[in-house]
Amino acid sequence: MKDTRESGNQEKPVAGFEKLWVWQKSHKLMQEIHKFCKGLPGEERFRLRDQIERSSSSVCDNIAEGYTAYYYNDKIKGFNIARKEAGETQNHIRKLAGKEYLDSEQSQKWVEEYEDSHQRY
Repeated sequence: MKDTRESGNQEKPVAGFEKLWVWQKSHKLMQEIHKFCKGLPGEERFRLRDQIERSSSSVCDNIAEGYTAYYYNDKIKGFNIARKEAGETQNHIRKLAGKEYLDSEQSQKWVEEYEDSHQRY
């Protein structure tokens, strides 16, 4: 039987990687970061905003790619790249705090959430 999720009046199939807690956590963090970035000054549009949006998205993308890969080595490669992208995103979060766009409490929360989720997989 197919796994489905209710969405309004429709049912949508759930991709296998969406069941992974690490993908769910990374996806949630990515959405929070993208929402936050909408409020950044225009001068950061093609600098820090673009970089953090791409790296946070890449975490989820590489988890999904690794999960769906056929060969074991390709799976491991996808998960390793996701881990590196999470580290890059943590660095961008610290830069946001350093430039005083993000308060230190929120910065620490996001960094710890990335650290927690990507140390365990």
